[in-house]
Amino acid sequence: MPAVLVVDDSQVDRRIAGAKLEQLGFDVSYAQHGREALDLIISRPPDVVLTDLMMPEMDGLELVKQMKAKRLSVPVILMTAHGSEEVAVNALRIGAANYVPKKHLARDLEQTVRNVVSLVMNRRAELQLLESLGYAEFRFVLTNDTCAIRPLIQHIQTQLRQMQIFEDNDIVRISTALQEAVVNAIEHGNLELKSELRELDGEYYELSQQRRQQDPYKDRRVHVTVKLQRDQAEWFIRDEGPGYDPKCLPDPRDPENLEKVSGRGLLLIRTFMDDVSFNGTANEIRMSKRRTVKA
Repeated sequence: MPAVLVVDDSQVDRRIAGAKLEQLGFDVSYAQHGREALDLIISRPPDVVLTDLMMPEMDGLELVKQMKAKRLSVPVILMTAHGSEEVAVNALRIGAANYVPKKHLARDLEQTVRNVVSLVMNRRAELQLLESLGYAEFRFVLTNDTCAIRPLIQHIQTQLRQMQIFEDNDIVRISTALQEAVVNAIEHGNLELKSELRELDGEYYELSQQRRQQDPYKDRRVHVTVKLQRDQAEWFIRDEGPGYDPKCLPDPRDPENLEKVSGRGLLLIRTFMDDVSFNGTANEIRMSKRRTVKA
């Protein structure tokens, strides 16, 4: 049973999030602030930390900083509220694995926690590292079935650990960025779904299901190329949709856009990768990450 530590100085908010996770079968423990949480993480590491940002004693940003300084490789999910956007962006930059706006806990908490837990569980089940691997390149052609994304990421995780390029926490963050990029290629690229529809309950999902069976969407593919070297890794993800002008993309790093559904994926990608660029029609994204494990 995966263990989640919920950190929040508000007893009401703490119990709302914790009760939701307990109903889903997680082993939940609680802390009132970052300092108490840090002691618990050191003595009994959970699988995931779910923390508020604004707290006394030690806030969520400082908790992430302390965990990174102490090399505590437990992924952190932030719970953001209005007014904490800039702090959340900083926490993502220094090490947090994901975030969920508090106003969307009922909708997004389960999937966000399950995604991060799945990535952690895969890390623990990893095969013995193959230190001799110096270069690897893989190419995949995916349909619009999102069920293929998790096995793809698991395979990439295996290769990253075999080559010992990145620290474990970085691999979780890279995996989150890759998942967002492939989902974007399928849903916004091949299926041409507008981000704004996600704000309307049900319509986004219904249209995505329809287009998976319709021309010209159903036969489009996503092309994924992975290039791994000793000093860095590169990923190229290309869809077969019509594309669009990349200059029209909003800046997801602007704190005002943090609460918007449409910018969440790109925010995570730009935060977790060192370099991100698009081709002229924005139907291919190139992402790269430099080595974080000392040679």
